[in-house]
Amino acid sequence: MPDIAYVKIHPAIGVARVGNSTKFFYGPESPDEPPRPPGFSKDGSAMIKRQAARFRVYGYDKDGNVLGEIKHGQDNATVTWTVRLANKKASWYKFALALDIEDAKAIPDGDARIARRNANTAERSKLKITPPAQSISGPDRTGKAFDKGRINGIAVYLGELLTDAAGRLVVLGGRGKSDSFTVPRTALSDFGNNDGWYDDISDGPVTAEVTVGGRNLTATPAWVVVAPPNYAPDVKGIVTLHDLLYDLFVRTGDLPFPAKVTFDEHIKPVLLRFTGHQWVNQGFAAEFGWRAPNDFTSPQVLALLGSNKPQYQDLRQRVLYHMRQYKRDGMSPLPWPWLYGDAMASRPKSTLQHGVLTVTQVRLFESWVEGDFDTTVRTPQPDLDKAPVALQPGLLDRAALDHCLADAFHPGCEVTWPIRRRTLYQEPFRILHRTDGNDPDYGTHLTSTKALADNGPLHAQGPGDLTRWMGLPWQTDTASCRSGYEIVANIGARYSPYLPSFWPARVPNQVLKEEDLDVVNNKGATHDDDLREKAFARRAVWLRFLSPDKAEGWQNMVDWWARFGIVETHDYTVEDGRFPDRILAESTPGFPKVNDRRNLVNVQVPEADPAVSDKFRRTDVNRQAVDEVARNTRFTPEEISAGYLAKVDPFRDNG
Repeated sequence: MPDIAYVKIHPAIGVARVGNSTKFFYGPESPDEPPRPPGFSKDGSAMIKRQAARFRVYGYDKDGNVLGEIKHGQDNATVTWTVRLANKKASWYKFALALDIEDAKAIPDGDARIARRNANTAERSKLKITPPAQSISGPDRTGKAFDKGRINGIAVYLGELLTDAAGRLVVLGGRGKSDSFTVPRTALSDFGNNDGWYDDISDGPVTAEVTVGGRNLTATPAWVVVAPPNYAPDVKGIVTLHDLLYDLFVRTGDLPFPAKVTFDEHIKPVLLRFTGHQWVNQGFAAEFGWRAPNDFTSPQVLALLGSNKPQYQDLRQRVLYHMRQYKRDGMSPLPWPWLYGDAMASRPKSTLQHGVLTVTQVRLFESWVEGDFDTTVRTPQPDLDKAPVALQPGLLDRAALDHCLADAFHPGCEVTWPIRRRTLYQEPFRILHRTDGNDPDYGTHLTSTKALADNGPLHAQGPGDLTRWMGLPWQTDTASCRSGYEIVANIGARYSPYLPSFWPARVPNQVLKEEDLDVVNNKGATHDDDLREKAFARRAVWLRFLSPDKAEGWQNMVDWWARFGIVETHDYTVEDGRFPDRILAESTPGFPKVNDRRNLVNVQVPEADPAVSDKFRRTDVNRQAVDEVARNTRFTPEEISAGYLAKVDPFRDNG
């Protein structure tokens, strides 16, 4: 490649995920990759494999055309990679609300909700897990571990570097280890702000020095995020992280709005995500699932929606009309999508109570409604290495982000609200690196004004800066990401325990069990069609194995996170057309059986707030809440989880 003008690392943001297995797999490298086979995500010992983030270097000419991938050893080229990882959660500030939304401005300076975590620890550096940078070069290299970082003197392993046979960088994250670093141990007390605790989530810069054609080049750098496991890897969020960032860069003028809207590329994928949520949420299954009123996998429905003929405009308009608009119906749970928003509260006060499509997605849908769209079928690229070389960098960038979630940033799954700030980026999708090693001090409390200031933390980033905002430890937030949160007074005949929901595409709510799938896939004398239909419709609460008590449930998740089932894709084998060709079901969890509907109903009990009640009072009011809900509804006490969760009460001190 003699005409190389510059080189870039792709993906621009790579995503690894923790796991407790010694085995690992590469994360998605094309948005069109087919599902992995059942059992893929766990090893033979039922441990969760780590997802590795793999990075490549591509050469470009002076006009920005992709010339090809540069591989170590090919045509005497060399690539030397350097990565820095850090975990700064314990040294950062508590999460209450996304600080870039209007509602956060009401939180005053000095408020405990935005105070430092572990505020009584004077030596803040002891709270940062910052192992030295690691470098690696050559094919099939191993042994570069991030194991020298410490918190309060305790060594914490954050991951390691490998290379593949072509010398590409492979980043592995931590093993899902979360624990208290205090003596005696500190008990868990919150959904995401637990003082005295650490986890092994991390993030940091990825750089490369390249020698090619006798020239030394510094690659345009990338970033890696180490996130929690993906418990539903074949379900994409209705608004993905790629959607969110693409919208950001279109609105800032960094990227153009599509010259032509295409149904197959811009509209159909979003509709299919609604139907895809049937496998992780029973409310979505009833409305968007197989043969439901809005089953967007139906060939007949897709044929009508994919036609730009004027006689189908009202049908297209109906779909867009259902999509939520903040000014019109932000506080209503009825418009689509049925997901919580940045300012979700069990006692709603904000128009950001629920989620919406991005501005760019709405523009695309508006063009579609008007019939101003192309019906050309997009050519999928299921195998990155077989895709045209010009497409490969973009496929890598998108694939990593397509399998991550956007808002609700409450705080989120992989990253949170700072990711949508343009000041974080040197160019679209590429994080701006902070070259000095100093972490600025923003004082004892981080207000919205401080966070958004020109000298605030939303500019060039250092190791650990993206994930420091996330829940600590991640398991407590995951255990708190459920559906149908409601106070006792509002639970009646119209209450749904399924809707709205936080992030079912990553943390499932209600799932089809593998044993019920076996019934569906077995047409015979013992399994008549009615029995099979009942099995197909039946769902189990994914978090049914957690204690209904909030604190006990959080500790359960810390201890048992790898024992939960993975929602996987299976073929429907009977071939009678009664059920979809592909069915997603929960792999068999590593627990004794419990009631499938345990923890179905999530009751918020403000009177159980630890700030206003002692342990005995909390136990009493929680029991009263369970009894009242059971008395007034069809739900049994075992199906009801009642308690106070600060996550769904962000305005508790705002009046």
